[in-house]
Amino acid sequence: MFLALALLTTEEARAQQPTKVHQIGYLITGSPAESANRVKALRTGLQDHGYVEGKNIILVFRSAETAERLPVLAADLVRLKVDLIFATSSTEVEAVRQATKTIPIVFATHADPEGVGHVASLARPGGNITGLSMLLTELVAKELEIMKQALPHMTRVGVLLTLTAPSHRPASHAVAAAAQQLGVQVLTVPVRTPEDLDGAFAMMARERVHGFLFVASPLSRSQRTLLAELSLKYRLAGMFGTRENVEAGGLMSYAPDLVDLTRRAATYIDKILKGAKPADLPVEQASKYELVINLKTAKTLGITIPPSVLLRADQVIE
Repeated sequence: MFLALALLTTEEARAQQPTKVHQIGYLITGSPAESANRVKALRTGLQDHGYVEGKNIILVFRSAETAERLPVLAADLVRLKVDLIFATSSTEVEAVRQATKTIPIVFATHADPEGVGHVASLARPGGNITGLSMLLTELVAKELEIMKQALPHMTRVGVLLTLTAPSHRPASHAVAAAAQQLGVQVLTVPVRTPEDLDGAFAMMARERVHGFLFVASPLSRSQRTLLAELSLKYRLAGMFGTRENVEAGGLMSYAPDLVDLTRRAATYIDKILKGAKPADLPVEQASKYELVINLKTAKTLGITIPPSVLLRADQVIE
């Protein structure tokens, strides 16, 4: 009887213990509304692992209109002592990395985590940072190759690099090497803020490039509507690193499913909250890439996409 009473008391005590509510910082470049599909994807992934907002998890959002504001917001999340910070790309990760060496950091669409030194290696990250990568250095070379196939006359291309994106340094070398093999001249166009974009397009038009490749970054994603407008204004065909840019009116994109990568990042968050160390969780690489083409934009620009390229497309927007 005494044993049964003791067991009952123990079970009651366990039942009365409050559920641990984990705080997850979510750092965004641009507004949460502009990243609505990815926010939804992370929430869905967390729900799949049994997390319910307000019950056992709380998402703490911090958003910056420009990358220059990210360090201040990252420091704010650190001061709040959140349990983990979700920083989707290299731009956000760099800001958080400078703010903390102890709070776990998970990324979903990092372009080149090993190349920029955010992890020691993909197999053994070795620090407080891990997640999923799209390996931008390989991706941009393929993007340029597809662009050349879609625009066979192209001999000069503008390459827009975001100065605040750490991964764009190694990506620029990859683009240059690919361009040399394809016999294409590169006009490097560095940009930092949305205010730089109109001038960048004006310069590319003056330099008579046959098209442009905007290396994927938070800037290219958050300004996708403006970029589509500028492409039409200056009549320049563009290759982008997210399908969101094409859905907004850009000509084409070649990229992994970034929404799916964001949903899968919830698995890392779950493992870390349950005690795993980021240092021991290998970085996963995107395995599926999609070619999306906007035929309406092509017609507006007076471009005929070769049938061989259209047949390869995973989606054609009419």
